[in-house]
Amino acid sequence: MTSTQDQPDTCDRSDTQDGPDTQDRPDTENRPEKAVDPSGTWSSPEYAQRAERIRRRLERLIGIAATEGNSLTALRNGDEIFAAMLAGIRSAEHTVDMMTFVYWKGEIAREFAQALAERARDGVRVRLLLDGFGSRLIEKDLLADMEQAGVQVAWFRKPLALSPLKQNHRCHRKVLVVDERTAFTGGVGIAEEWCGDARNEREWRDTHAEVRGPAVDGIAAAFAQNWAECHKELFDDRDRFVAHTPEGGAVVQVVRGSASFGWQDMQTLLRVMLESAEERFRLATAYFSPDAFFVELLCAAARRGVTVEILLPGPHTDKRVCQLAGQHYYEDLTACGVKIHQYQPTMMHAKVITVDNVASLVGSTNFNRRSLDHDEEIMLAVLDEEFTSTLDAHFDEDLTASTLIEKGRWKRRSVAQRAREAAVIPIRRFL
Repeated sequence: MTSTQDQPDTCDRSDTQDGPDTQDRPDTENRPEKAVDPSGTWSSPEYAQRAERIRRRLERLIGIAATEGNSLTALRNGDEIFAAMLAGIRSAEHTVDMMTFVYWKGEIAREFAQALAERARDGVRVRLLLDGFGSRLIEKDLLADMEQAGVQVAWFRKPLALSPLKQNHRCHRKVLVVDERTAFTGGVGIAEEWCGDARNEREWRDTHAEVRGPAVDGIAAAFAQNWAECHKELFDDRDRFVAHTPEGGAVVQVVRGSASFGWQDMQTLLRVMLESAEERFRLATAYFSPDAFFVELLCAAARRGVTVEILLPGPHTDKRVCQLAGQHYYEDLTACGVKIHQYQPTMMHAKVITVDNVASLVGSTNFNRRSLDHDEEIMLAVLDEEFTSTLDAHFDEDLTASTLIEKGRWKRRSVAQRAREAAVIPIRRFL
C-alpha cells in the first residue's frame, strides 16, 4: 500500500544522485461497514458509509461493478515506477501485455525493449501496443530487436493511414499486465523524461499504481479493447483466464474512456467525485484545460464549503499552450475559493484525485478536453483509506515545492498574459 522507496534507480543519470456479481446486491445506501471493506480497515463507520455512497453512485451511474479484495501500491516517479515495472516484466512466466502512448528514446527505452525481448525469447507471449502518434519517436533498432525476439508489436492508428478525424483520437492509456496477476497503470511514458525522482527539471514528477486482485481484469480489458482494433488475434492458448483471489481490502472500479461523441464515462466519473466531495477535493494534473461546465463544478464544490485544491505544472511545462488555456479560468476559480498551486521543481505529469480521505482516482486521464473528449484513457476509482492517505501525503509533499496563485495578484495580471490566454480559446477543445 505504500511506495517502494528502497527500489534501485533503473535509469542512467550520471549527473544526478471478476469480483462478486453485484446484480443481486440489495439497495446499499446504509449497508454495514463490513460490506464495504471486508478487511475492516476503515478508521470510522462514517468513512465506511461515505465510501459506500461513492461506490454505489459510481456503479449505478457508470454501469461498471467495482471489485473487492484488491491490493494497490502507489509508485512515485521513475525510480520507483520503472523498477517495479521492469521487475514485473522480468518475472513473467506466461504473458506480458503492455501499451503506452509515449515510447521515445534513451537508456530506459532500451532497457524496456531488452526486458521485453528477453522474455519473448524465453517463450513468454509478449505483446506491445504503441500509439501511432505518441510513440513515433521510438528508435527503429529497438523495434527490430523486439520483433526479431518474438515480441508482437502493434500500432494504434498510425497518422499517415488516417483521416483527420481519426488522427485526433489517440490511445493515451498506459497499461502493463503480467501473467494476468499483476497490473500497472498511471501517467508515465517510456522515456528519459520520467527517470529519476523529480530532483530537477529533467526528472518529471508522476504517479503510477501497481494492482493485484480482481481489478487486474478491468485493466487487462483496457489493453484488449485497443489490441482488438490493431491486431487480428485477440487471445491465444497462452491466455489462462485465471480466477483471482483476494489480495487486499481495496475496492476498485476500472473506468475506460474512449473517443466518441456526447457525454462519456470519464466525464461521469469526474462529476461524481466532484459532487460527492463533502470536505476536500484534491486534483493533480499535467494538463488543465476544462470546459466551463467543469469549472462551474469546481466552483460549486468550493462554494458549498469543500476545500478544493488543484496542483498544476509551473514554470516547467511541456505544453505551454495548454497551460494558457487553463490559466484563462484562474480568476474565476480563485474568486470562488479554489486554491491553485503551481509545482516548481519540474514538470508535474501525475493524474491523481483524492476525495475526503476515502476515495481516489489514479490513471492516465488529465483534466482537459482532450482526455475527456478525444482520447482512449483509463482510470482507477479506488475506495481505500490507506491508499488514499498515501496519495494525500504525496500531495502534501508536492505542495511544499509549489507556489499558490494569489487571487488578487492573478486578477491584476498583465494585458499581454490575458491576450495569450484569449488566443488559445478557439483551440482549447483539442488541448
